[in-house]
Order: sequence, then C-alpha cells, then structure tokens
Amino acid sequence: MANQVCGNTQIVGASFSLYPMCDRFVDIILETLEKVDTSKVWVKTDDVTTTVRGKAVHVFDVTRAVFLQAAQTGEHVAFQATYSVGCPGDSAGDVYLIEDDNPVNVQNTGSIKQYIAAKFSLYPLGGGQYMDVIYEQIEAMKDFVSVSPAHYATRLTGDAQNVFSGLEKVFNATKNAGSTHTVMTVTISANSPSHQDVDIHA
Repeated sequence: MANQVCGNTQIVGASFSLYPMCDRFVDIILETLEKVDTSKVWVKTDDVTTTVRGKAVHVFDVTRAVFLQAAQTGEHVAFQATYSVGCPGDSAGDVYLIEDDNPVNVQNTGSIKQYIAAKFSLYPLGGGQYMDVIYEQIEAMKDFVSVSPAHYATRLTGDAQNVFSGLEKVFNATKNAGSTHTVMTVTISANSPSHQDVDIHA
C-alpha cells in the first residue's frame, strides 16, 4: 500500500454534480460550465462529477455560480456537492492557494435572486466535541435562512445567495474551530414544482 502524501491542509475542495430535470440537460450543464469563470481554481471533470479545488472563497464562488447559472434557465435543477478541507492526500492544485481573495463570478451572479430548498450535513472529523460544533453551526445558519430539522441533515430554505453565504461561513467556522478534517455535504433544489407560490423578491 502506497504511503499517503498530505498536501497543504488549507486547500479546499468540492466535488459536485448538476442535474437539470429536462430533455436538454446536457446543453444546460455544458453552457453553465462555460459561463462560470474557473480561472482561480483547479478543475477536473469526469463522467460522474466535477471537482474544483483552491481557496475556500473561490471554491464557494465557483459552485455558487454554477448552481445559479443553471437555475436561471427556469428548469427544475438539483445540485449535490461534497466540500472538504484537511483531507490527507490532498495535494493537486496547491498552486491555486497563491490567488487573491477576490471572487471572480460575483459580477455576473451576485444580483441573481433564486428561491431554493436545501439540506446540508456537517462532519467535523478529528475533533472532540463534534456534536457541539455541529449544533453551533446549525444555529449560525439561522442568521441567513430558514432552518428546520430533517432526517440525517438540516433543511434550509430561502434565497440561494444567503444559503451559499451561510454554508461558506459555517464551513470555514468549523475548520477554524479546530476540526482537522471538515466535510460538508449539500443537496439543493431550484424551480421545483413544489416551490410554487414562493416569492423571494417581495
């Protein structure tokens, strides 16, 4: 068995999949990826997921932009992502940590309003009182969106911008609280038929 090589523990990664619920799903996925600026992250796409890696600010900027661009088509879109920092063996893409902290997709997506429903789960690995950390960050999410319990996850509803801002904040706060390896899973839905009569513009 080969020895694991630990990369820079500050590098953040997200592996995500996008699911447009329509016949032209391939076009929507490809067009979305073309519209999003990924110049400040390491990117690899295979037949299952796309993975982006770099500074947290840019990983969240790219994943937020991907989701929002796809949702702007008006089609029912689902998005699943796993965010991770501190994973042993992470090394590819360390060079992107020299990038500045200015997100590059804000100009094109920062004004988009989009109601979404989401569920997230937080896993502070390598820490002692992990449940205390999880409960603390769930409470912190209430500053951004509506929060309610769900089986094996926490449900979030509200504007996509606020959801992603909250997710980024609690992810970073968990890492900064001493978790040596933090994982967060997220499932998001936009334009679902069950979201009728919801108006976030009011």
